[in-house]
Amino acid sequence: MATPSTYDEFRQLAMRLDMSRGKPSPEQLDLSRALLDEAGTAGFVSRDGIDCRNYGHLLGLPEAREFGAQLLDVDTAQVVAAGNSSLELMHDALAFAMLHGMPGHAPWSKQGEVAFLCPVPGYDRHFAICEALGIRMIPVPMTQDGPDMDAVEAHVKSDASIKGIWCMPLYSNPSGAVWSRETVDRLAALPAAASDFRLFWDDAYRFHHLTDTPRSTPNIVELCERAGHADRALVFASLSKVTVAGGGIAFLAASQRNIGWWQKHMSVRTIGPDKLNQLRHVRFLRDREGLERLMAKHRALLRPKFDAVVSTFEALLADIPGVSWNRPEGGYFISLYVPKGYAKSTVALAAEAGLVLTPAGAAYPYGRDDEDRHLRIAPSFPSLDEVTLAARGIALSLRRALEEDAR
Repeated sequence: MATPSTYDEFRQLAMRLDMSRGKPSPEQLDLSRALLDEAGTAGFVSRDGIDCRNYGHLLGLPEAREFGAQLLDVDTAQVVAAGNSSLELMHDALAFAMLHGMPGHAPWSKQGEVAFLCPVPGYDRHFAICEALGIRMIPVPMTQDGPDMDAVEAHVKSDASIKGIWCMPLYSNPSGAVWSRETVDRLAALPAAASDFRLFWDDAYRFHHLTDTPRSTPNIVELCERAGHADRALVFASLSKVTVAGGGIAFLAASQRNIGWWQKHMSVRTIGPDKLNQLRHVRFLRDREGLERLMAKHRALLRPKFDAVVSTFEALLADIPGVSWNRPEGGYFISLYVPKGYAKSTVALAAEAGLVLTPAGAAYPYGRDDEDRHLRIAPSFPSLDEVTLAARGIALSLRRALEEDAR
C-alpha cells in the first residue's frame, strides 16, 4: 500500500477503522487465552472450600480480595472484589451517595444541588455518569502534575455543594499526566466545605506502563487517613485491560467504614459477584509479580504503536504553530492539541476518509471544548501498520482543515 502524502490520497484508500475507544487489541486479549482455554479445568472450589458456583460472599472471594489488596497496597478488609467493570462500581457509588448519602450523612439528592470537580481534559465516561445522575460538573484545568490545585482549593473551601472530584492519578486519560506527591498530599488534606467530600480515585492504569521505568503515585487511602479524612478516598481499579477487557475483576478500596457502607447498599442490588471468574483470575495471575510479567507482554505490543503515532506527528505536524502532543509514559491515550477551532473539522475530515476518532470535545464535561482544540488518540486496538497509517491520516486531515480555512 502506497504511503499517502496528501489528504486526497489518504481518502482514496477508503480506510475502515474505528479508533474512538481505547480497546485492547486481539493480540493483547490473546495473552490471557488461558482464562478461556482452562476454564473447565480451573475447578470451582476455592482455597477455603467455598463452592464458587453458588451465591454469597458479597465483598468477593477471600483470595480475590487478598489479590486486590496486594495490587492496591491496602489491607484485605479494605477491598471489595467485584464484577468486571470498575466503571460500574463508580456509577453505583455515586448512585448510592445520591440515594442514601455517605456514611453518617444525608442523601446528596436531599441536600440541594450536587456538583463535582472535573479535571479537563478528562475521561468522558466519568462525565457521562455525572450527567446521567444530574450532578453539575465544574471543569478545572489539568497540568502534568495533576489538577490545578489552587483552583480546586478555591472551589471546595466555601462551596458545600461540591461533593467530590474525579481523579485519575497515574497516566491520566487522556493527558497521560502523573500526579505529583504535592498534588496528592493537597487532595488528601483538602479543607472542603462539604464534610462528605470524596475523591473518586480511578486507578485504571496503575500497571499500564509504556516504558521500562514504571511510575507510581502515593497511597491515597493512607494519606487521607493521616490527614484526618479516613473516609475521603474511594479507589477504583480493575483487570479489564490486564486480562479480558469484558471479563476481568474490578476492585474498590476504601476505609473499612466505607466498605461497610458499600456492603449495606450493594446487598440490595446483588447476592454476590462472579466468584468463578475471580477464582480463575487468581489462579492464572497468582500474585503481583505474575500480573507484572503479563503487563510486560502488553507493553511490548503497545509501545511500538504509541511510538509510531508520535513519530508520525513529529514528521507531519511539527511545522504547524499551535499544534502539540504528549508522549505518554503509560496508559492508553495520546492527547493531540490542534490550532484553536480545528478539532471538530479534523475529526469530520478523518471520518470522511473512513477513520473514526473520538468526538472532539469528548474529554470535557457536556462535550464542550470551548477552544475546539483537543483530540484523544487511541492507538491500542489497530495493528501497527493500521495505526501508523491512521496517524498519518489524522495529520493530513488537520492539514486539509487548515488549508480549507485559508482559501
